[in-house]
Amino acid sequence: MDEMLQDFLTEASELLSDVDNKLVELEKRPGDAGLLNEIFRGFHTIKGGAGFLNLPAMVDLCHLTENLFDQLRRNELTLSALIMDAILEATGVVRIMFDDLTRGGQPTPASSALLARLRAVISGEAPPAPAKAAPVPGARAVHAPGMSPAQQQAPGADGEPDWDAFFNAITQAPPQAPPRNSTQPYGRRASDDPAVDAPPTGRRTTDRVAVARETTIRIDTSRLDQVLTLSGELGLAKNRLNCLRQDIVGGRADANMLRNFDEAVNQLDLVVGDLQRAVMKTRMQPIGRLFQKYPRMARDLARSLGKEVELVLEGEDTELDRAMIDDLADPLIHLVRNAVDHGIEPAEARLATGKAARSTVRLCARQEGDHVAIEIRDDGRGMNPEVLRRKAVEKGLIDADAASRLDSNQSLHLVFLPGFSTKEQVSSVSGRGVGMDVVKTGIEKLNGRIEIESEMGVGTIFRISLPLTLAILPVLVVKHGAQPFAVPLGMVHEIITLRPEAIQRVGGQATIVVRDQVLSVRSLAALLGWSSDRTPQYGVLMQCASTAFVLAVDDYVGREDVVIKPLTDIKPQGVAGATLSGDGSVILILDIEPLLKGAARERADAFA
Repeated sequence: MDEMLQDFLTEASELLSDVDNKLVELEKRPGDAGLLNEIFRGFHTIKGGAGFLNLPAMVDLCHLTENLFDQLRRNELTLSALIMDAILEATGVVRIMFDDLTRGGQPTPASSALLARLRAVISGEAPPAPAKAAPVPGARAVHAPGMSPAQQQAPGADGEPDWDAFFNAITQAPPQAPPRNSTQPYGRRASDDPAVDAPPTGRRTTDRVAVARETTIRIDTSRLDQVLTLSGELGLAKNRLNCLRQDIVGGRADANMLRNFDEAVNQLDLVVGDLQRAVMKTRMQPIGRLFQKYPRMARDLARSLGKEVELVLEGEDTELDRAMIDDLADPLIHLVRNAVDHGIEPAEARLATGKAARSTVRLCARQEGDHVAIEIRDDGRGMNPEVLRRKAVEKGLIDADAASRLDSNQSLHLVFLPGFSTKEQVSSVSGRGVGMDVVKTGIEKLNGRIEIESEMGVGTIFRISLPLTLAILPVLVVKHGAQPFAVPLGMVHEIITLRPEAIQRVGGQATIVVRDQVLSVRSLAALLGWSSDRTPQYGVLMQCASTAFVLAVDDYVGREDVVIKPLTDIKPQGVAGATLSGDGSVILILDIEPLLKGAARERADAFA
């Protein structure tokens, strides 16, 4: 029964997400009979599975909603905004029932108010609007797409709303607490966004389900067949090397044997490389499984803000490591929410500037070499660099002198500073200055980077670049003395030769001009807190979030693709893990941002 329940939850959750997205489409095309039939069939399948598992509360709610769909497709009802609200509230409650099952309990029956609304619609009466609780002075407003008003207002044990239910109504996944001291803008406080902050409510996912979510993955059988074929080739290569080893032990070392040995090693190298790629592909999943959660969220948020927004998805077949897809959910939630809340103007403002009342937010993905590019693009008001600089100074995040030296692109990246917000009033959606730095932190944790492009009156684009997988990390190996270190290749732009006469000191900090851009120079030795009696010969031009700098090193080895080995017993600050080089030596993989934050001012004689 546990296996059947897990299969039901997996497939029904995907069906329900598909139903939600089709409902958003149905609002735009209410007369589309094919779309209505697809929605009806999807919900009918969910009801059938609930009946098989003897879940009467879910069956009752699904049956009422299915009857409503049936009347719509037979033109006995005309879709209206209030009817759609009732339907979406019902699908949200079904999702909460899935969550109850995931936690090992029976689904909580739908509220009598929701059932009454559905019955009223089916009987041809005008559905009553959802009841709204009286506002509490000083309390935050909570809007949970797909949840009943009672569930939105129901407090947890500590008096807070039921954040677990809120989070699951949006993302279908258990909440994850943010890193300590994490923040966010264009933004808000972590506690204002359920995708980031989840106060304890006494409801916890069982270990069994948590393990299943982390280890269960759907794999195309053709990919498993390829792994099996390559494992057979690996066995043949092993047998060939065993034979050659016996020849060597027997004293045979002629030119022909050495040539055979070289060919066998080359063949083994090819097979191992193909096998590594095939195994990595078994972890790859279409990013559309993540994207499909957002149209409903964008629709509900836009409706609550009185805006007309269409979320367009592109590149849903682009594949990414499953573990990365899970960790990417929170950053994308923030970016989509901020595009709808901050980026898009109200309809009257758009009409006044000659734009269409309905705005478009595009969520796109595509593969570019060994990376995946994701874009969140809106056609809204754009971002004003001058306003961003002024706000950052007003909030004490940077001083006026530093702000005056920022160009337009650097000013856009001010939104990643903790505590930054352009909102004058705090709302239930944003305004507390927490959000975009959580996005930046989440992207960098995946060894990715995020860039911003914006034009006033035209719109804003957030571009994310991510490696295809975290299983193998491309790095640049550099040296301090004879000790090798690795830095993520995604942060590296180029390598330059450092000439002592090119180093200038500004305010005690070593700097260098690279193509008219003044960059700080940080020696690897100083970042590690090591002494050095030599002058670094090379500079690695790196980009860490919005900070560009030159890392001064004694030498560099080149690019390598490495497997990260975590350091479990001890993990020094600024070290992400370790790996082994081809000669068996240990290479520490550096975590650049903590090194930059924790390093003291560089020694004055570092470049003497």
